[in-house]
Amino acid sequence: MTKKSNTYKPDWVPENAGKEFATSVVKGVNPKDIKKSDKSVKSRKHLDIDDYVNGVLANDRVVLARTITLIESNSHVHNETAQKVLKKILPDTGKSLRIGITGVPGAGKSTFIESLGLDLISKGHKVAVLAIDPSSTVTKGSILGDKTRMENLARQENCFIRPSPSGGTLGGVARKTRETMLVCEAAGYDVILIETVGVGQSETTVRSMVDFFLLLMIAGAGDELQGIKKGVIELADALLINKADGDNKQKALLAKTDFSMALHYIQHATRGWKTEAYICSALNGEGIKEIWNEIMKFRDITKENGVFYERRKSQTIEWMNKMIEEKLLSGFYDNNVIRKELDVISAKVLNGDILPPAAAEMLLEVYKLERKK
Repeated sequence: MTKKSNTYKPDWVPENAGKEFATSVVKGVNPKDIKKSDKSVKSRKHLDIDDYVNGVLANDRVVLARTITLIESNSHVHNETAQKVLKKILPDTGKSLRIGITGVPGAGKSTFIESLGLDLISKGHKVAVLAIDPSSTVTKGSILGDKTRMENLARQENCFIRPSPSGGTLGGVARKTRETMLVCEAAGYDVILIETVGVGQSETTVRSMVDFFLLLMIAGAGDELQGIKKGVIELADALLINKADGDNKQKALLAKTDFSMALHYIQHATRGWKTEAYICSALNGEGIKEIWNEIMKFRDITKENGVFYERRKSQTIEWMNKMIEEKLLSGFYDNNVIRKELDVISAKVLNGDILPPAAAEMLLEVYKLERKK
């Protein structure tokens, strides 16, 4: 190599080569040579409870992100801090409109959210997107690529996008999505969009935490009425056939007719509101304003008849019950005696010595005795 200042040219570059050979190797820096006082090297400041609270209320995006990370942590210490933070910001929550968006794979959920989000921001709204990415059942990892898919929306000052792994949670909703939603509300975001994995019948979880539930569909993917199960349609406040553009627009209109007919035979998800089918093209923005107008109409009607507030209250109780279930499960499986007994009894079940119901009763009895000690 020929040395020139701190930059090196590879051996294969001609000696008198010009700028057409852009490849170069830059000499590295030994970490030991970096002074602690160097401004480019900043230690991550430890945040106390007030730092988290004040940062969230001021919509400091760095603190907001760190607060959500704190909430998502499985650490017992982090959980205690998170609960104290949530308690302090609670008076500033509950003022947003919470919208759940789900749909079949390939329905264009991210494209639709970007198109809707940009339209809302142009109207003066502050939008938070909680995008749940599917986790691998093998490695438990997630790609978390939603910011990449919503590139234009991610650049907006009045938008906050937080991708989170589902962690295998039923319904594709991260375990701490409810708490994350409260944090975003306290930060001043008045529209919360929750994008779920879209796994069909398991999407009941998202219904339990949002005001309006939107089911995104596509036409031309086979028998439209079999495209998604009846159980999910019954949860939706609106069905939206996306990708209604170009040659596919006619198919979308036919799909809308099919779904509209099917909805006559299904009980609507919200009292006082009739679930209907609509079409849109998230790609060119057609139908975006119309579906938002329907959501606004839904909000006004449900607030007037009291369903909006009734649902919020019932969701709070459901959240409490869910937390009880999680605490009981973790308490059971984290018990050291149960862990040992579980291996022994599992082996007996596999050998056919005892049936699973009897095995479950045995383990529960052991747990009851452990709790009494």
